[in-house]
Amino acid sequence: MQHHIIKHRHWQTYVLSLPNTAIRCIFTFFSLISSILSLKLSLKSLAKIVLLALPLLSYSWQLQAANDNTNQTDKRSDAVIFLSKQATITYVRPNLGYNGNYMGGIYDDFTVAGPVNMWDYEKGFLVQSMNPELYGLNFPTTGMDGLYFDLLIEGVDANELTWEPVTHEGITATVTRKVANDYWIPDDNYTGYRYPNGTEVVTRVTLTGPQAISQWDNDRPSAIGVPKLPQTFELVGKDSDGYEVVRYGFVLKQWFVIRSPAGTGRGYQRGKAYEEGEINKNPRRYTYPNAQAWCESLGYRLPHIKDLTNARCNEGTMAGMEDMCLGAISATPISDAFQYYQRRIGAGMTGEWGELDRYRIGLNMDIPVHFWTDDTSLKYDYTSFSVNMNNGVIGTLNDHRSLEECTANGGKGTYGCANATICVTP
Repeated sequence: MQHHIIKHRHWQTYVLSLPNTAIRCIFTFFSLISSILSLKLSLKSLAKIVLLALPLLSYSWQLQAANDNTNQTDKRSDAVIFLSKQATITYVRPNLGYNGNYMGGIYDDFTVAGPVNMWDYEKGFLVQSMNPELYGLNFPTTGMDGLYFDLLIEGVDANELTWEPVTHEGITATVTRKVANDYWIPDDNYTGYRYPNGTEVVTRVTLTGPQAISQWDNDRPSAIGVPKLPQTFELVGKDSDGYEVVRYGFVLKQWFVIRSPAGTGRGYQRGKAYEEGEINKNPRRYTYPNAQAWCESLGYRLPHIKDLTNARCNEGTMAGMEDMCLGAISATPISDAFQYYQRRIGAGMTGEWGELDRYRIGLNMDIPVHFWTDDTSLKYDYTSFSVNMNNGVIGTLNDHRSLEECTANGGKGTYGCANATICVTP
């Protein structure tokens, strides 16, 4: 009688077809060992039992050889033997900019790095749990169309693995093996400390899902898909025989949709020299009321500060501006890095993903780099906070006023009225 082979969840599976008698002998052998251990007998007793059991094991192999020679297959069972060929994923690597080791410039110092049990400035986030019930502790908890990260796999040739895409609520996580040359990729010949710009073959996870690229220039866009979150994504790497070798799981709790500054597009950058790239060419697009209306038309909302950053609002520490940060509530734990984010899982989008415009998804955030939030100052009712999506800095003195006021002065508006738009759900 043939039995179905069980594909084990964590170990590479190897199958040997043995006669029923051989299997009984082997199981008898291991039962004897188990009995000895349970009775806590002496090592001398254990040795005697092993010597007695070895002939049984030898006999089982003889039966197997005889069975192979006679090509008898009518009385065989499939025995599953697990060998210790186990791959591990120790790190997952997003953008390493502002990593706690001066990659990214003057803003970087050791305080930007997250805790040592969560963040490594050279490799990214440590895997927090392989327990499916605790996948929510892993990176990422936030996502946006086009963002990506790499799985650092050990114990197996990653080129031999295949991965099926995983889709939930219109969001897909796709794993590919590709040559990457992002600026944070290590370079063995690099001796500096900021942008190594190395090249590496990586196992890359790319997120795709609801986005509004075709409606960037529309101030009243049509609604798009709104995923029901949280959703658990479990990625399974299999060998050429279809058996599982390794897996990684995470839980997306928030999904973001960005409205790129005018003059940029997916996959290319025209830069601020492009006619529509200047804020004063389209001032209405960068106002708070416009941003709020754009998100609501999609079926999303403007984010709170805590959705975007765990940075400390520091303008309230300046003389004469003590009240400027009243109402600015960041994600927790709050960063130790002065006014910048700290790399932590679940502590805001920038703390997880790093510099947003470093991902090659066609964003040009030279103007502007700050994005509106739905949090307003408790002291100044005309002020709405913004967040720098490259370093997590919280901006104050942003004019939370009408379109008419912000597009006055010959239609150019004022600096405080000009921020870009990012939306979130839930």
